[in-house]
Amino acid sequence: MPLLLHIDTATAHASVCLSEGATILGLVESDEQKNHASFIQPAIQQLMANSPYSLNQLDAIAVTAGPGSYTGLRVGLASAKGICYALDKPLIMVNTLEVMAQAILSHWQLTQTHPDLNTLLCPMIDARRMEVFTAVYNIFLDELEAPNALIIDVHAFSSARYNHPMVFSGSGQSKLAGVMQHPNTSYLNIQHNASHLAIRAAIAYQTRHFANLAYAEPLYVKAFYHPSKPA
Repeated sequence: MPLLLHIDTATAHASVCLSEGATILGLVESDEQKNHASFIQPAIQQLMANSPYSLNQLDAIAVTAGPGSYTGLRVGLASAKGICYALDKPLIMVNTLEVMAQAILSHWQLTQTHPDLNTLLCPMIDARRMEVFTAVYNIFLDELEAPNALIIDVHAFSSARYNHPMVFSGSGQSKLAGVMQHPNTSYLNIQHNASHLAIRAAIAYQTRHFANLAYAEPLYVKAFYHPSKPA
């Protein structure tokens, strides 16, 4: 099984993880969003110190690609690229929303929940005002709607919600819950972390789905907002 290091600083909750394939060997987490840059390297050192492996034995490094926090994405990718360059290892990039959707599946597995096969998964990352970053997946994690920036209102998801059960998760779900309630919709308050990234990255490693190290960039979805510039 490949030895993989996983870095997730895309949202307010940061984590790093070491795994053999999808089997988790160690996980370190932090909720201090402003300290993501100072968190990563000590966390990686802690992971490796508590394992029988060295960094040189890694087979690849995985990172959440975005969307998410502009600064967090750059911090995570810069750290992952630096390790890849130093050790001559491949880079795996996984969409943040796909990782969040995987967290829903993992939650169901732990709680022995058996969803309707037609259920749609809709992770949401809080953005400015009534906006979220979101995507839609089926329970096999096939992407049905690509990552996008969505302004939440009463009509959001109005056509899909009547035809399929929909599960919303993530930091942006409260915005939707405030304007939309329907028997077909449910809201799941769970936190994704790098262990969920490990599951998706293990699949990417098996298929050799590696990013171009020189040209890899975060998936911002939309331009960086600065308060001194017009929205």
